[in-house]
Amino acid sequence: MTLTRRLRAFLVVVIFASATTFTASSGVRAADISAPPQQRTIRVSGSGQAQAAPDYATLSLAIETHAATAAEAAGRNGELAQKVANALKAKLGDKGKTWTGGYSLYPEYADANRPNAKPVVVGYRAENSITVETGTLDLVGPLIDAAIRAGANQINSLDFNLRDETRARSEAIARAAHDAQTQAQALANALGVKLGSILAATTQSEIGPRPIMVRAMAMSAVSAPTPIQPGQITVPATVAITYEIQ
Repeated sequence: MTLTRRLRAFLVVVIFASATTFTASSGVRAADISAPPQQRTIRVSGSGQAQAAPDYATLSLAIETHAATAAEAAGRNGELAQKVANALKAKLGDKGKTWTGGYSLYPEYADANRPNAKPVVVGYRAENSITVETGTLDLVGPLIDAAIRAGANQINSLDFNLRDETRARSEAIARAAHDAQTQAQALANALGVKLGSILAATTQSEIGPRPIMVRAMAMSAVSAPTPIQPGQITVPATVAITYEIQ
């Protein structure tokens, strides 16, 4: 066989192989196009909440003092803070715990009436906050009274909360699921379709129970016992459900 004939035969083989490869590749693409259509679904989100009685309280109070010098303001504050801490521990006993919530010491400036006037320090302010936690809710009022009598002059916050929210959370989830199911059925009826099986159901994360918060400003004296009546803690939940449409 001559060289020219051999080159022609080689070219025929190459062209044939290339055509075969393209046909096979085209067959794969055709199979992808014929894939089953996407499943029809309805997705709804329901919400629910449950109420529970709080089982512990967190009280934050402070001692604020003012003086001409930083040392004097801090010294007065330290004396009062120690008295307040002793009074709280005596009233609390073994029914809770206390700790220092924070401490600050700042200069106080005179009000400048002129623009661009240089700030003038006229004194100092010291603040020492104490946090109390107790599961005996009846003690909250007496603790506030004892602290104020000892020298506390500011109540920053009073929060009531739950140590274990499992039971309330389960109840809230059940109510949220029922709400989602009701919405799904109403939507299906409005669209003229029937609900099929549940394809997915999830609970969305929540921040946690909503505590009862009581806040007050500065206080100087107690003439009568402080009444404290905690309400109910709200525990929220959200449930998302995906249904198949028949």
